[in-house]
Amino acid sequence: MTDTSVSIKTEHKLRAAMDRLLAGKPQHSDGRLTKNNLALEAGVSPATMFRAKSVLADWDAHIDTHGSLTPGEARRDADINDLRRQLAAAKKEITELNQRLTAATTVIASLHHDNQMLRTEDEASTVVAFPSQPRTDRHPQG
Repeated sequence: MTDTSVSIKTEHKLRAAMDRLLAGKPQHSDGRLTKNNLALEAGVSPATMFRAKSVLADWDAHIDTHGSLTPGEARRDADINDLRRQLAAAKKEITELNQRLTAATTVIASLHHDNQMLRTEDEASTVVAFPSQPRTDRHPQG
């Protein structure tokens, strides 16, 4: 759609700038998806840009549909969310392992105590051997 409030050359500059910004490949701005960056990227004044109603309508439609994040910002946010999920999973695993370690420590301490008691008991007691009984084969060879 051609806008009669600005020249065709200006509209082409704005559309090319919009394409670069939306693709995440700015040449003259920091790449954020703002109207000021659109004007800066196109090399036109903000006043000229605001007269290009059809370009701004397309810009607003895209921002409303896709949001104002650049592709790089969207990737960054996705990476941050992924790292947060990984961190939560690692914290959960650490908590479970600490609980298991505490339980194992308690069992080991109890077994150590029991072992010490048995050693003390063994030193004070007499060992009695059971009488041996003759062995009987229950399975005849055949």
